[in-house]
Amino acid sequence: MNDMRSRQILIAGAGVAGLTAALAFAKHGYSVQVFEQAQRLEAVGAGLQLSPNATRILGQLGVLDRLLPAAVRPEAVVLKDAATLRELARVPLGQVAETRWQLPYLVAHRADLQSALMARADEIADIKIVTGARLHGFATGAHGITATVEIDGKSIAAEGFLLVGADGVWSSVRGLVDAAKGAASPRSRFSGELAWRTTTALSAAGQAFAAIGAPDCVTTFLHPGFHMVAYPVSGGDAFNIVAFTKGERIAEGWSGHADPGILAAAVRGTAPGLARLVERAGPWLTWPLHTVDQKRPWTMPDGIALIGDAAHAMTPFAAQGAAMAIEDAATLADIIVDFPADPAQSLQIWENLRRPRVARVARRGAINRLAWHAAGPVAIARNVFLKIRSSEKLAADLDWLYGWRAQKIIRR
Repeated sequence: MNDMRSRQILIAGAGVAGLTAALAFAKHGYSVQVFEQAQRLEAVGAGLQLSPNATRILGQLGVLDRLLPAAVRPEAVVLKDAATLRELARVPLGQVAETRWQLPYLVAHRADLQSALMARADEIADIKIVTGARLHGFATGAHGITATVEIDGKSIAAEGFLLVGADGVWSSVRGLVDAAKGAASPRSRFSGELAWRTTTALSAAGQAFAAIGAPDCVTTFLHPGFHMVAYPVSGGDAFNIVAFTKGERIAEGWSGHADPGILAAAVRGTAPGLARLVERAGPWLTWPLHTVDQKRPWTMPDGIALIGDAAHAMTPFAAQGAAMAIEDAATLADIIVDFPADPAQSLQIWENLRRPRVARVARRGAINRLAWHAAGPVAIARNVFLKIRSSEKLAADLDWLYGWRAQKIIRR
């Protein structure tokens, strides 16, 4: 492989995963081309939570300082009963989190994180981002990988030694990998749940929220039929609110429209103040929650890796979707650097390391979902457990997640 190709990384997707990967590889001296299908870089979604395992990496990549002015450091995660508004548990964050896990726990609008990543990428000459570029094929060989990319109706060939699929739950790269293996490629699996999202100005719903929750916290309202999470974003000038309900499959895409009666029915039987917040905080966009079978391969030995949602999209009940994508990107670059002469070995090592971590996070999300939607005796048992478990112990339960650091591989 010639030296230029051996230092070239191709990335499909310029979202959180793709831009983090670009920065991580460029930090190690690689030249990176990022191909984004959209004509313009627009941040989809609304708010996101960035726990210390993610902000640690953002700091190492020079992104954290750019994000901090627009982000918020919540003081706690607070769990409340949606029917009575009684506080069930509180996990301290703020300075407590920063002391315990050495980095801040942040909440931010996805657009602000995207802007911070882009601002950092724009400073690095070795990163080239091409929009309006659709990956529609690849070929592998002894000299690396060649991706075929369509730009403005013309096909170009991009060469490198690694293709990173960071193109989300509906990943084109994953589909191409499956096609190359002669296997069917289910694009994703609908989870049966809908996420109802809105971002509202502080002035618009501030009074309604202040009556039922703390504006400086991440507040989660628990109910058998749904749960809702609310927290400040955009420097505290707006609130991100997301409610999760059961629902029928709607058109694939980041957002769509579903019958608002589903959400209205879900909040019946909850506290009047919560119902008022739902009424005043709209309009609501609906996200169908899709997952990807995590048993499917994340890598190919001849130079392809899937990261983030392209590899292992999961439901968001552990609030770790962005964090897992950031971890994937940084660890992939680190391991490629550690084993530069053997990409196949490095990809296998990376996948073997990441799978247990991602699986544990997915299990935590499943447990959270069960607990938050509990009813009857299960809900009573949950409330008793939360009552007797101190805030300190609840924080300690998260040390494995928030205190994570990448494992250094020692070559023998």
